[in-house]
Amino acid sequence: MIRKTVTHAARAVWIFVGIVSLALGAIGIFLPLLPTTPFLILAAFAFANSSNRLHTWLVEHNVFGPFIANWRRYGAISRPAKIASVLSMIAVIGLSMLLDAPASIIVVQAIVLSASALFVVTRPEPPRQ
Repeated sequence: MIRKTVTHAARAVWIFVGIVSLALGAIGIFLPLLPTTPFLILAAFAFANSSNRLHTWLVEHNVFGPFIANWRRYGAISRPAKIASVLSMIAVIGLSMLLDAPASIIVVQAIVLSASALFVVTRPEPPRQ
């Protein structure tokens, strides 16, 4: 809900933050180093502070809405999202090896992506509908 005390400038900033967060969340669906759910939650928060229309659109969106709903209700990530996330992380490391990236880069990727994968797989799954 838009607070009546939000100025036009603050509203514009929140909308900008929401759009940037939404874009990063959308990119995060395909790039494993960008976390999708936190960016979508930030976008929902930003839109809730600036535009009821954008907030409603986001939380009811066919693709983005379930990420937000599962996280808000249960702190959960769905099994398909977990599988896609971990597989894309493995693919990034594999691609780096294929492209003959320096060993130091591969080691850093392996550490960061392993930690990310551990976080993802240890989140609960939402209850079956």
